[in-house]
Amino acid sequence: MNQDTWQAEQFEALRPKLQSVAYRMLGTVGEAEDAVQEAWLRLNRSDEDAIDNLGGWLTTVVARISLDMLRSRRARREDAAGDWLPDAIVAPEDGPEQEALLADSVGLALLVVLDTLSPAERLAFVLHDMFDVPFEEIAPIVNRTPAAARKLASRARQRVRGAAPDPDPDLGRQRAVVDAFLAAARAGDFEALLEVLDPGVVFRVDVTPEVRREVRGARDVAQMVLSRGTRFAPHARPAIVNGMAGVVVHGPGGLRTAVAFAVVDGRIMEIDVVGPR
Repeated sequence: MNQDTWQAEQFEALRPKLQSVAYRMLGTVGEAEDAVQEAWLRLNRSDEDAIDNLGGWLTTVVARISLDMLRSRRARREDAAGDWLPDAIVAPEDGPEQEALLADSVGLALLVVLDTLSPAERLAFVLHDMFDVPFEEIAPIVNRTPAAARKLASRARQRVRGAAPDPDPDLGRQRAVVDAFLAAARAGDFEALLEVLDPGVVFRVDVTPEVRREVRGARDVAQMVLSRGTRFAPHARPAIVNGMAGVVVHGPGGLRTAVAFAVVDGRIMEIDVVGPR
């Protein structure tokens, strides 16, 4: 096996991890793929003899690329109105992808919170808390000392703990709550919806740039579901959305909308509706 073939095989073996790093940084599948592809191009232009740890080197490169992309995106969006939701990663509930997706998943609710962090905070949190990268390796990426990088991750961690729900880890319990929600929506049963919605539930919709909204509170969310969502509920099919019990709704022309749920203590705390990208 020549060096180029070995390098390509090693890169492909590392691709899932690199894709995970980029997706957590960027929240979009397309941009994550672009970041990983750019890392491959940089690897081809690099001095192979100078790379002691290929996995660590590629993780750092993908992190740097993602950081630059995130900063550029922030600059373009700084005057934009409205929120946006990350891309949803969807798999059939009993499909072959399920085991891998559940083992390496990050909920949409957490990604929404990560998008409120500064790019440097997000990088420090993702690399250290999600991938165990030492602060000594994170520091040069964000042009900070290791102590300053540690503070970035600490600030991010506090924000995440205060804002992101901690969903029930049992997929079966999640599914039971989601099924109860769908049954209530199909039946138009307002009181049954209130039973499965947390009082502080957040409902976010990002279907198109023109259809973006956020509704908070169980009664307001239940009213919106009954006024707008009842006609879609019969078409909802079970799926794994970012590693959690969710549904997909197929519309005209095969367009697919993913609905992610964050279930905590038997009630739904967040619902995110993400349209096709």
